[in-house]
Amino acid sequence: MNTVRASRPDLPDPALPQADWSDRFEVDGVGPLTARQALEQMTARAPGWMEPLMALRNRLARLAGLKPARIDQFPVIEEGDDAIVVGFDDRHLDFRLVIRVDGSPATVDRRVSIVTLVDRHNRLGRAYIAVVTPFHRLIVTRMLRALSS
Repeated sequence: MNTVRASRPDLPDPALPQADWSDRFEVDGVGPLTARQALEQMTARAPGWMEPLMALRNRLARLAGLKPARIDQFPVIEEGDDAIVVGFDDRHLDFRLVIRVDGSPATVDRRVSIVTLVDRHNRLGRAYIAVVTPFHRLIVTRMLRALSS
């Protein structure tokens, strides 16, 4: 299993130029995948505890008037073989996940990275990110590890 590395990407990013929060995780050695295939495999291999966590998030979000979310149903905003951007805008924040695949398409030495970009609109957006960040990091690293195993 390959090591997942974390870093902070440079802002602004063209996928969400007004983002004021970001992170980046990456893993090497994932095999010959397109960005869409990487996204599909990661969501298919999501940890079992993630679904109840997302269900709880959606129940609480409804109370605050926010949109429900499912990681396997984020709208695709932009797509190419080497990158796919998913996400949506809500009243508390806008977010994008940018999944990139680097390296030669025919090799097993490809690198997959996930950049999360967030534009927090208000206190609710800032509080939301503060609460979900530990879970977000855990979910993203687990999904990348599963992709590289």
